[in-house]
Amino acid sequence: MSGRWAYSGRWALVTGASMGLGETFARALAARGMNVVLCARSGERLAALAREIEAEHGVRAAVVAADLARPGEPARAWAEAGRDRTIDLLINNAGFGLHGRFDELAADRQAEMVALNCTALLELAHLALGEMRPRGSGAVVNIGSVAAFQPVPMKAVYAATKAFVLSLTQALVEENRGSGVRILCVSPGPTPTGFQAVAGTRVREGQMGVLRAEEVVDTALAALDAGKTHVAPGFANRVSTVFGRMLPPAVAARIARRVNAAR
Repeated sequence: MSGRWAYSGRWALVTGASMGLGETFARALAARGMNVVLCARSGERLAALAREIEAEHGVRAAVVAADLARPGEPARAWAEAGRDRTIDLLINNAGFGLHGRFDELAADRQAEMVALNCTALLELAHLALGEMRPRGSGAVVNIGSVAAFQPVPMKAVYAATKAFVLSLTQALVEENRGSGVRILCVSPGPTPTGFQAVAGTRVREGQMGVLRAEEVVDTALAALDAGKTHVAPGFANRVSTVFGRMLPPAVAARIARRVNAAR
């Protein structure tokens, strides 16, 4: 499926929209004429962002404050986002990472990561496809990571959640082939956003594989336009996904541990 995605006048739901890639996606979609529903925990931050987007781009912006890691919240957020409007594009971006040895990180915090990165993403994709497939149109963009392609010591659970996102998305691509619904997995490398502060890692522009959020989003939307099913923005990140698949898992894990220790 190819041909430029029709943005103008339609509605997108963007999760994790209060900062980082989510905020950048929301602004980029609005610049293309798309109305946006902004979803994150911080209602005040979202309201301010919605006002900025409406003033700058002349589109409509709605706000849904939700903690998607909590049971029942993804369904409530989807219902609220779709009230009196049709969601044509889901940007499944909400998520966080943690850096540290598995047994030293709090188990409940790691379980919360699984709930947000995996369960919430799954539920929202399920709800979206349940409405998009009967219409024969729509798109779901799941935000993965280059960490999905190999075990990553010191980010063990985060990498496992992103492997889930990648595998799920690849399966959904095949299930929905010919349905009129576009499915895309985006696998960014490290990006200097608030995500890194939460994850406890330090990245800066100029490091290998590090792209600005705007570069990641522009690449992702170009891939959506082209009807691609997976994209890893940046040459170094594309290469790392290839080697992550080719190397024996034990070797890939050892290399990843050294890289994360350095960061």
